[in-house]
This record gives sequence, C-alpha cells and structure tokens, in this order.
Amino acid sequence: MNPVTLQAHLRAIGVPPQRGRTSAIRQLVLQAPVIAKALGYHDKTATRLVTEAGGTWSRYAPGDHRR
Repeated sequence: MNPVTLQAHLRAIGVPPQRGRTSAIRQLVLQAPVIAKALGYHDKTATRLVTEAGGTWSRYAPGDHRR
C-alpha cells in the first residue's frame, strides 16, 4: 500500500491522516531526543513538543552509548 492509497482509506473511514502523522511524530519525540534529531527537529522545538505533550526526558541518559 502506498501513502496516497493509505490516506484515501483513512479519510474514507473518517480518520484525518495529518493529525495521525503529527501524533505519531510527537509520540516518537517523547521517547528520546535522539529520535527528534534523526527526524530533523531542532533541540528547542523537540523540547517544546515534549513539554506540550506533558512529557519529560528525566529518565533519558544523554551522551554516547556505543561502548
């Protein structure tokens, strides 16, 4: 299924695709700042989105974890 077909199916059943996309991205950003950076969000924008969603990154351990 391609994005256009999926969008048409979602609209047909009454689900606004843009809101779902925005919600999914916000949920990903809530998970960790690394995901926000991978999606191209500026640090301040990502922090604002987390705050608006009522989340915190208090349990996120920043830094290089490749060891």
